[in-house]
Amino acid sequence: MSIIDNINDSSDSAVDTGKKFVKTSFEYYKLKLFQTLTKSLSTVVKLIAVGGLLMIGVVFLSISTAVAIGNHVESIPLGFLYVGLFYVILSTIMFFLSKKVDQKIIKNLSKKFFT
Repeated sequence: MSIIDNINDSSDSAVDTGKKFVKTSFEYYKLKLFQTLTKSLSTVVKLIAVGGLLMIGVVFLSISTAVAIGNHVESIPLGFLYVGLFYVILSTIMFFLSKKVDQKIIKNLSKKFFT
């Protein structure tokens, strides 16, 4: 009977160790998910804050540039047209470079996410 008792004790010990491993793994992945979510959320909040202020700055710079160009060419609407065309050209360039930007973002995020 001693062999059966030893096997029973070993299997109970293995079950306890397995339960402890599953519980520890669950806690680890829960913390890892929390870390990833908080980093992502803080990045989004910073991006919105900085992006919002930057956008306000760009709007004021664009208006002042359009007025300055308009005064130079003696036609304010033409100055606004030039600034508008500049943004259209810039947007077109960004559209064609978007795949490279996507690849770089995926590469950077995969390093952070899978480590």
